[in-house]
Amino acid sequence: MIEHGPHHGDPDPPGEGPSRARRILHDISPRAWEHPADRAALQALRRVPVFDEVLKKLFGVFGEKPGRLAFQANAVQTSSNQFARVHEIHVEVCETLDVSRQIPLFVAQNPVVNAGAYGMEKPFILLNSGLVRLLDEEELRYVLAHEVGHVLSGHALYRTMMVILIQLSQRGFPLVGWAARGVLLALLEWYRRSELSSDRAGLLGVQDPEVVFGTMLKMAGGGRPDETNLEEFLAQAEAYAESEDVADSVFKVLNLLGTTHPFYVLRVSELRKWIESGEYDRILRGEYPHRSDPDPAYLDDLTAAAAAYSADARDVVDDVAQAARRMRDSIMEGFRR
Repeated sequence: MIEHGPHHGDPDPPGEGPSRARRILHDISPRAWEHPADRAALQALRRVPVFDEVLKKLFGVFGEKPGRLAFQANAVQTSSNQFARVHEIHVEVCETLDVSRQIPLFVAQNPVVNAGAYGMEKPFILLNSGLVRLLDEEELRYVLAHEVGHVLSGHALYRTMMVILIQLSQRGFPLVGWAARGVLLALLEWYRRSELSSDRAGLLGVQDPEVVFGTMLKMAGGGRPDETNLEEFLAQAEAYAESEDVADSVFKVLNLLGTTHPFYVLRVSELRKWIESGEYDRILRGEYPHRSDPDPAYLDDLTAAAAAYSADARDVVDDVAQAARRMRDSIMEGFRR
């Protein structure tokens, strides 16, 4: 159910600081920003019997705490004394998206421009220093809201598993047989679509489409503002929107390439379509699903995904579910030996 009412979307009273200029999205459900293809694929994965339990058992060999510390080993946790302005922006983003529990944030010394949400039971966000140095404050606000969106949508466990499987696969670890490789490909397919969801969360956190598109331009090309032109970048994205099936085709090619993130130009195109649908404005008016609302039926998600991505959306859902079952059966057989 979507609730209408001024108390859910009205701006907060005027005051000092940038956070006062943004609408606090009280009690907003992640369903408000989740892309149908992302939500349906993730729901399919979760519906495989005991799949989550198998994952936790499989990666329990690493342990929750050691696994978390491995990601954080070369990182600094933000606070009022460590990366203070980054920490302040993160707090403001969590307030905008009405996060009840502060999500730990870390900065790692790494020149690669990237960020991620990780963890099993206790998710956290990791920013690379290259990203922090490249982006200005509003662009960083978008990235932080994007990662908070991943956490709130429950993506962190599956991203963590995906990263571990990639690392094990690259090292030739015997555990990663064909069944696990099938799950890895399915996870890559799902995760790229999950990026489309979190782009929407990022926009809701910063509430300025131009900032979001400018951030994507900067992260796609890495250039300075005097070297790039946002209008031309948006025109480039428009070319991707000319065919209804182009997104599906590009997803398939990227799946073969083994990439985790979708292509910023296509992400711009997808986000513009969401804005033009009116959904973004409706959310800012307070017309959005709330956490206390019941979850829609799984078939509703599947129908929405099919509407969003033609017949290929159902193929993605089927691939995720089938690969998950194969991996579950393979792992459980190993445990019985």
